[in-house]
Amino acid sequence: MHGIKDVAQKAGVSISTVSNVLNKTKYVSPELVRKVEAAVEELSYEVNPIARSMKSNRSGTIGIITEDICGVFYPYIIKGIASITERAGYHMVICDTRGEYGDKDAAKREQDIFKNLISSRVDGIIFVSLVSGEDREKYLSKLIKASQRYKPIPLVSMERDFTQFGIDSVYFDAYENSQKAVQHLVDCGCRKIVHISGPEIMEVAEERVQGYLTSMEKNDLPVDENTMIVRGDYSHQSGYRGMKALLDNVPGLDGVFCANDQMAVGALKLLREYGKKIPEEVKLIGYDDVFISSVVEPAISTIHIRKRHAGIEAAKLLMERIDNPGEKRAPVGIKMDSRLVVRKSTVADAPEDWILADW
Repeated sequence: MHGIKDVAQKAGVSISTVSNVLNKTKYVSPELVRKVEAAVEELSYEVNPIARSMKSNRSGTIGIITEDICGVFYPYIIKGIASITERAGYHMVICDTRGEYGDKDAAKREQDIFKNLISSRVDGIIFVSLVSGEDREKYLSKLIKASQRYKPIPLVSMERDFTQFGIDSVYFDAYENSQKAVQHLVDCGCRKIVHISGPEIMEVAEERVQGYLTSMEKNDLPVDENTMIVRGDYSHQSGYRGMKALLDNVPGLDGVFCANDQMAVGALKLLREYGKKIPEEVKLIGYDDVFISSVVEPAISTIHIRKRHAGIEAAKLLMERIDNPGEKRAPVGIKMDSRLVVRKSTVADAPEDWILADW
């Protein structure tokens, strides 16, 4: 079995040069890199990952914490993250808090996952947090402290802007985007607009509710929150149930804003079962712009969220922190832009709108 000395002799370089090439710790000229890589291949040399980790204080792994790895939203983000981290030689450990569907134990599960990842000495963590309200500042402060316990582990928040707490963040403006969705329904002539929201435990769901209410108020449109807003859990089943409750309790409704596209698909199914003509009688808009919204009939108008690009930006921030561990720098916040996608669920003659590269 060949060792690093054999590789160095074969390549005609020093052991430290071989180490720098394999661990990417220092710059090595392209010519020497080629020699080392050729020697490694010829000798079938394999780096001992445990030994490398102990020597470099790096595990070569990145922790990812999401709310629902089986859903249709987060895989796009994970794909974006992977496109950067894998190129840098890192593996991902993907963890699921199962918070997407309103699981009340998800916040506790999130904290346990953080403990496990930190004790496993991952090199960085990109996370979606469910902790909100008065507990958030204390929780994040403890989290930052814990992330420095064994070695500095940089953190990047997804969806939520935690820069004020000292954490790099890539986020979306759910409040602003929701107003954009409701305003589109108003511009299409809707006057009795209802909302199928996400779980109450999720702050982004509440921001979408507030965006809906703000837009309705700006347009002098009355809202009975007890009947015109129903809670969903981001699943198509909850969109179906929510739409039924709204049709039963809000006579004459002519516009529906769903907090995500999955619920919009469920709402669309129920509307069609009730014989409602879309968009002639009821106009429907979703949020996120996941693939399914463009292939149902009629295709669903939505707010396009740059999911994959958000993952890319988060990974870039994390890699920069990992590569510059001693650098003192203010937390960076990146607000991702969005756009309205008009399809046939709100405008009958809308053109096809597929953004395959950006899904």
